[in-house]
Amino acid sequence: MHPTTAKKLEMHRAMLLTRRFEEALTELCRIEGTIHGMMILCTGQEGVAAGVCAALEPADAIITNHRSHGHLLAKGADPNTLMAEIFGRATGCNRGKSGTLHLAVPEVNAPCTSTVVGAGPPIAVGRAFAQQYRDEQAVTVCFIGDGAADEGSFHEALNLAALWQLPVLFVCENNQYAGAQRFEEHTRAVHIADRAAGYGMAGVVVDGNDAEAVYAVTAEARARALAGSGPTLIECKTYRWRGHGEADHQLYQPREEIEAWQRRCPLALARERLLAAGLLDQARVAALEAEVAATVQAAVRFAEDSPYPEPPEALEDVFA
Repeated sequence: MHPTTAKKLEMHRAMLLTRRFEEALTELCRIEGTIHGMMILCTGQEGVAAGVCAALEPADAIITNHRSHGHLLAKGADPNTLMAEIFGRATGCNRGKSGTLHLAVPEVNAPCTSTVVGAGPPIAVGRAFAQQYRDEQAVTVCFIGDGAADEGSFHEALNLAALWQLPVLFVCENNQYAGAQRFEEHTRAVHIADRAAGYGMAGVVVDGNDAEAVYAVTAEARARALAGSGPTLIECKTYRWRGHGEADHQLYQPREEIEAWQRRCPLALARERLLAAGLLDQARVAALEAEVAATVQAAVRFAEDSPYPEPPEALEDVFA
């Protein structure tokens, strides 16, 4: 299933918005007292979020992890309320209570971000079971990293999803590192997707820096799930350009390795293809850059101008 021209342009914009949004966060994190807590970015991995989410419909749900900005923006989250939440302000999508690491955007069917490694797959299985039980024409996508694929919860979730033929897609963003551990230091598997065969489900390996390829395998997996053929494990080979968090100086990542992956930038690849196909020209590129820059600047101003939540609000929006 190949993306239409509209989808190609949508993916390019989603990657550009994510890149510029996170570049702003990188600069803001250097200003003491501006943003509190750990900042984890997906710079270099934007092709996965853009490709997957372009293949989804509004009714489809995503369960994401600590590296969630790209997933949420590609799914349609409002940059203003997302930025305000990252700032911890009352106008944020979670009223300033989640910060950057626990974002939830229910209006775009992104009900959960969990920073607990491996927590997402069982939650996604529950969401997909509900979709199946209600006979909804929708799927759930669970984004995980390669480190989460070594957690027991991952294996339990895949087993149950396959057993019940649930409409769930497990998307492993294999960015070559689990925290500071290289991929080969925490697993002997060559491909995470090979594990799918052990559970009787489809497994696919794709270039995660090629948004069009990611779109194609996601669209096919979604169609299989809706046809009753069960879940798919999609492994997207990609790379994170920055450390695990912004306080991580990447001493364990060889500089030449980072530079080699930067030359395979997913945003640059998408743009080059669009230019070569005549779907973009330099004037439209410049206009899009200006539009996205204005969007990000407006989001930062919105966050900075928003108030912090009042202390009594801590008792609101809780279960008990």
